[in-house]
Amino acid sequence: MDKLRALIVDDEFHARENLRMLIDDFCPEIKVVADASGVNDALDKLQEFEPDVVFLDIRMPSGSEGFDFLEKAPNLNFQVVFVTAFKDYAVQAFNANAIHYVLKPVDIEDLRSAVEKLIEYQHTFVTEPSSQPAYLESLKALTETLKANQRPKKITLHHQKGFRIVNDDEIVRLEADGTYTTLYFKDGASFYDSRNMKIYDDMLDPAIFCRVHKSHIINIQELREYLKTDGHIAVLSDGSQVPVARARLSDFLTRVKSL
Repeated sequence: MDKLRALIVDDEFHARENLRMLIDDFCPEIKVVADASGVNDALDKLQEFEPDVVFLDIRMPSGSEGFDFLEKAPNLNFQVVFVTAFKDYAVQAFNANAIHYVLKPVDIEDLRSAVEKLIEYQHTFVTEPSSQPAYLESLKALTETLKANQRPKKITLHHQKGFRIVNDDEIVRLEADGTYTTLYFKDGASFYDSRNMKIYDDMLDPAIFCRVHKSHIINIQELREYLKTDGHIAVLSDGSQVPVARARLSDFLTRVKSL
């Protein structure tokens, strides 16, 4: 695969130069073809250089300039790596939508991880062109989430043939498998994801989801029964029986009473 052509958009000159240097030194798969200091400049460079990826700074909490660029871009036919100094709900939103990001100050390992995902997604777009609209929908959902300063309601799941976007309330439960997580849905389907349980625990809405065990998160709205035989068991709408750890029992019962 040819090198991915990149545009860096950041209003700080030194930030642009630092990111360019890191990409040149540690990311041979990427060629920086241009940089821009603002929305209009970025739109001009976008048309002139037609990059495969845009490294886009967003100044939270409003992020207005970064989002203005995405809304004004004539064609969203490129991938985006968000570059931000802000964490918390922003990181939750990035993870939920499977959109690449790096935090400032940029860490080399984080940058390499983002680039590896870029390569993987680019391969997906080439082999499964129908997956690109789902990526763009995910990007739109992320933008709306960040602008509204809310927890993500939609989750993007990346698989070999593209992307699946689900509402979080479609999930019945999640189960850890080492550093991976299996999601179980109301329609009976399941999905094996490379993201670990900690990411999902941080990402999901605590008003809906409850961590009942080190290996289990349940949608509390899908609880159908609680059993005290052979330990503590939560029975869910799909018939699955999930253990409730003694250390998490008090929180679980408090959540049940609030239903």
